[in-house]
Amino acid sequence: MVRNRWDESEAKEFLRATGNGADDGGPDVAPDLAARLYCAHLIGQDPDLVQHGGGNVSVKLRGRDLMGREIEVLRVKGSGRNLGEITAEGLPALRLAPLQELRGLDHLDDFDMINALRANLLDYSAPNPSVETLLHAFLPHRFIDHTHATAMLALANLPDPQAAVAEIFGPSVVCVPFLKSGFDLARAAADIYDAHPEAEGLLLINHGHFAFGDSARQSYDRLIAQTNAVEAWLAKKAGPAPRTDGESTQISPAAREVLPLLRGVIGDANAAFSGDRDAPMPVLSLRNGENVQAFLQRDDLAELAVAGSATPDHVIRTKNLPLLLDVATLAGGRAAIEARVAEYIDAYAANFEAQNAALGGGYTMLPPSPNVAWIEGVGIVGIGADARAAAAISDLAAQNIEVMRLASAAGGFAPLAPAQVFEMEYWALEQAKVAAATRPPMQGRVVMVTGGAGAIGLATAREFAALGADIFLIDLSQQALDAALPTFGGFAGGLALDITAPGAAGAAMDACVRRFGGLDILVSNAGAAWTGEMTALPDETLRKSFELNFFAHQTFAKAAALLFAQQGRGGQLLFNVSKQAVNPGKGFGAYGLPKAATFFLLRQLALELGPAGVRVNGINADRIRSGLLDEAFVAERAKARGISEETYMAGNLLRREVEARHVGQAFLALAQSERTTAHVMTVDGGNIEAALR
Repeated sequence: MVRNRWDESEAKEFLRATGNGADDGGPDVAPDLAARLYCAHLIGQDPDLVQHGGGNVSVKLRGRDLMGREIEVLRVKGSGRNLGEITAEGLPALRLAPLQELRGLDHLDDFDMINALRANLLDYSAPNPSVETLLHAFLPHRFIDHTHATAMLALANLPDPQAAVAEIFGPSVVCVPFLKSGFDLARAAADIYDAHPEAEGLLLINHGHFAFGDSARQSYDRLIAQTNAVEAWLAKKAGPAPRTDGESTQISPAAREVLPLLRGVIGDANAAFSGDRDAPMPVLSLRNGENVQAFLQRDDLAELAVAGSATPDHVIRTKNLPLLLDVATLAGGRAAIEARVAEYIDAYAANFEAQNAALGGGYTMLPPSPNVAWIEGVGIVGIGADARAAAAISDLAAQNIEVMRLASAAGGFAPLAPAQVFEMEYWALEQAKVAAATRPPMQGRVVMVTGGAGAIGLATAREFAALGADIFLIDLSQQALDAALPTFGGFAGGLALDITAPGAAGAAMDACVRRFGGLDILVSNAGAAWTGEMTALPDETLRKSFELNFFAHQTFAKAAALLFAQQGRGGQLLFNVSKQAVNPGKGFGAYGLPKAATFFLLRQLALELGPAGVRVNGINADRIRSGLLDEAFVAERAKARGISEETYMAGNLLRREVEARHVGQAFLALAQSERTTAHVMTVDGGNIEAALR
């Protein structure tokens, strides 16, 4: 059951903190807008009600125009805003009366509707109002909430939802036939409400749920009560839901094999479609909870795989149908997976051609590869341009299978016909947003950084993340990882381990596959310096240094190269070598010797892996504040030389300190140099003795 999270004392505190700063000019506006925001947060932060920015809310207020005249104002969610964290600026204000006049039109196309909405904004710089703004405007209620709760979607996808709604609610909730969001849906919903003025909610068939009221709390209470009434009714039909927890941080042998293969196969397909040989592979998000495993064991799995999506709102992200990989396909390895993906693409293209022809042509096909995979014995996989997109897709796919389970038990799953889904997937308003989006240059690249929570490692990870890469950090310290990972916005992964331990490299690759489906770039950065004259240095110290500064680089490179081979689309190895590899320093032999070996390893790997499309490059840095060169060491060395710390750190040709971020920028530059391999770049401010040529 969905918990009613309204807390009156919390609401009053929110009003006190927010209300006075969100006034549109009328004396009663601020409290109602604050209540609207508080309620929106309750809805948006509850995944049982909305997911990934879905749903919308509105409130009707009194305000004033530039002439000081009192007018009615509609505040409605802006397109792309997340209800869970929305602010007043995310609820653009529109003049209500001109919007309500539009109801008298016989027809209003989508772009004219958008023009009308923008023409009535009180602030020209406000975000585009929701495409469902007119529905909020045409209904008379002061507060309106729209969600896509799982239970409501199951109800909306029954063969006869009207009968079920009448059984559950009587006249208090009424159904609206499916229409694409916009003017036609808004007018139909308003007409149906006018015919049933006692209604407290609307079920939009194959779409979602609206509840409304005179206050924020009344609307929210109705939303929760109506959703829970449907949940209770469905529970009698379907029985208790399988446990949705049990998501494992480990990865099964089957998943470890299939995810990199699938990533590579879809990467090949996308590259062929776009004509860009170097196009990035997608990122994968695995859901393998007990509920998912139970669903994948259904006898009617093949039938459900071609049934369709629970709501067209999701189709832009998920496509209408998943790719089904059964046990027999998995047993056939890469060739069998390639064949199934090719079949999926052919079927998608055939449907596109049929629907495009039926509508008179003019549409351009989107990438036809799958966005969701159902993999028997593995789980459900979201397939997206980056980790954020893939996670959203996997969440929606998991919701879709629960809708299927509930609806199947309550009378049948009856989603929209392919023609209606096509209209949503290729809706001009949505495609305009897609076309306007700019892909960050490193989007889709999964980057693993060893020593990732240290100064150079973290600076490097941040440089890659700033250009859209997805980050996986390896570090010895769990505490350092816990501090570093949240700085990447919630989608980075990490693993604490000793990279010199047996099996560490394989465990790191497995964890990265579990998180993202594979790997594109390994930044083999971790290292540490031991000092001492070679003739007095204990053998165990030298061996320990070789384990960290050479063998760990070698084992991680080997494991990454094997993963690259599974994906079949090349990859990159980037090594943090050191100027010590070519310019030894007194007392630093224990560090310089394994670094020199790593320098040679880099060139050897470049020679051997080049034909497979794997590029291997490195950085020779010097005098960076990290590891041995900590603040105390810098102070001691500067004092011993009788100079300032700044002068000591700027002891190079440029007379400027080299920082960790400069090393990160150099790694990024090498990663973007598409035809460069076997190269070592110096990042030392200029040191002739350490120059390579």
